[in-house]
Amino acid sequence: MSRDSDPPRTDDRGVATVRDRLAEGPDRREFLRAAAGTGYALGVARLLGVEDVLRADGEVEVVTALVHDEDDPWSVTRRTKSVPARWYAAVSKAFEVNEALADRGLAGYLGSAVVPGDYDRGGARLTVEVSADVNDVREALEEIVGGVALDVEAIDDVGDVEDMENDPKLSEPRYLDAADDGRVPGGVSCETRTSMATLAPALFHPDHGKPFFVTARHAFGDGSDVRGDPITVPLADGDTLDAGEVRFDHPVEDFVAAEATGPYRAAAAIRAGRPVRVRGQLTRWGLADVAARGDHLEKVAARTGHTTGRISGIDAVTCFTDEVCRRGQLRWGEESDLTDGDSGSVSYYPDPEAPDGGVLVASFNNARTWWPGQSYIWGTAAYRLAETYGYHF
Repeated sequence: MSRDSDPPRTDDRGVATVRDRLAEGPDRREFLRAAAGTGYALGVARLLGVEDVLRADGEVEVVTALVHDEDDPWSVTRRTKSVPARWYAAVSKAFEVNEALADRGLAGYLGSAVVPGDYDRGGARLTVEVSADVNDVREALEEIVGGVALDVEAIDDVGDVEDMENDPKLSEPRYLDAADDGRVPGGVSCETRTSMATLAPALFHPDHGKPFFVTARHAFGDGSDVRGDPITVPLADGDTLDAGEVRFDHPVEDFVAAEATGPYRAAAAIRAGRPVRVRGQLTRWGLADVAARGDHLEKVAARTGHTTGRISGIDAVTCFTDEVCRRGQLRWGEESDLTDGDSGSVSYYPDPEAPDGGVLVASFNNARTWWPGQSYIWGTAAYRLAETYGYHF
């Protein structure tokens, strides 16, 4: 769980719940009419005491990204888009059912994720992983998800994460060439006392006036508290720069935020051949929009370098590692896109409104599948950090 000194919990309002959307006023009746065509309306009517739900077409405005100016990364604005109301209602229902499923604590449940359909067909489905040795789990799942399309994957033996094999043909880690301007981008190798990882781009919080260095929490080993531990960045010439020391420790979300201890600062940029500027992050609905259009995400990591891939699950819950289920995860790409030393990297999406080639962060990349039948990488989505702690990229 999070440490006592974590930043305060805040709400970035980048993700509107169905209850929020229905309570916003003028759009309420329009949304209820559109939702009637999805089978969602009955449950909503019971929840709100609304019985005059009619069928009609329409659109709903959603927040797809939180963006900032390069000169003032602490001032965040919302970017919005209108989406078909039927699609919105179907995906909203899938999000809420997925959360309810995770809360249920069903025996044999290993994880689940929402897969939005495209805009034309307007649907969504849940993918659920269960232990193959649990009987009658499908019947229990169908009772819980009622009306949402369901794909169930029975896993015979998850095994151990240590069973993963690394690609022997991987190149040497991507080292930072130099930091002459004092700014250190993401996408390059970094080191802890015990391991190697990849540095993420700068992370910001409204209560703090300096950008944080960020990487994967599990790169620090099994210590109960890693606050005060250093992060260093090796250079291509064999030298090393001291980046910072961990101030905030988030083992469940699997990242740390470190304050600078010297002249170097984390940059809102990723070294992708040339540095690309990070202009903000995608919200949950921004990820759903990318998935609905079939677009690709990208990443740059210290070992596997630059890869691209499609989203395969949003708002995912993963219970494959440790004793706690991780929520707010993003699944995308293939398992071959990640290996030891890549953890701490981020997935990102080209900003369609950035003429300078800026990008929007989607998620951390901290794990990959290692069992037969599935292939993706996953990590905590950027929207989860904003919702839970107020951080933003």
